Amino acid sequence: MGTVITIIVIVVVLIAAAAAFYAYQRRRSGQLQERFGPEYERTLEQSGDRRTAERDLHERERRRSKLELTPLSDESAAQYRAEWDNLQGGFVDAPGEAVAQADRLVLRMMRESGYPVDEFDQRADDISVDHPEVAENYRQAHRVAVAQTRGEADTEDLRQAVTAYRRLVVALLDHGHEDHTTRPTHKREQA
Repeated sequence: MGTVITIIVIVVVLIAAAAAFYAYQRRRSGQLQERFGPEYERTLEQSGDRRTAERDLHERERRRSKLELTPLSDESAAQYRAEWDNLQGGFVDAPGEAVAQADRLVLRMMRESGYPVDEFDQRADDISVDHPEVAENYRQAHRVAVAQTRGEADTEDLRQAVTAYRRLVVALLDHGHEDHTTRPTHKREQA
């Protein structure tokens, strides 16, 4: 009789431990989904496996925590805002050049903020930790910028790329400037 009770207790303890582990995993997944939003889904779709995707996202957070990022100074933010407004205003006459300028502008902004900028995929992953809502926009815009250099992007692609770059520019300008006074002007929302 004592052996049966011991076995039942062990089984109950194992079931409770498994339930607790399952609840922990679901909570952890939920936290990552909330933190990364659409980037979580993109990473999951790309990896095809929840554990691999979550490990990747945790690795991004770990890598990001080692970076010494700083908000853009007010002077730099004003300069980048003016540069953005100029390139956006030039879109109508030279859409391909506007996309190329936007790509270079974002690269300079990221570099000045402290992001490593050597490799595009790593840049996009790094930006996804702080700005998951615009990481995919950045990937799409960069794909169009690369396609443009090969003459493979039409005007609508270029317009969408400038719009996507704008989202990242706003995020980088707002980073550390929570009063949102650093937003570029949006005279040409259709750019």
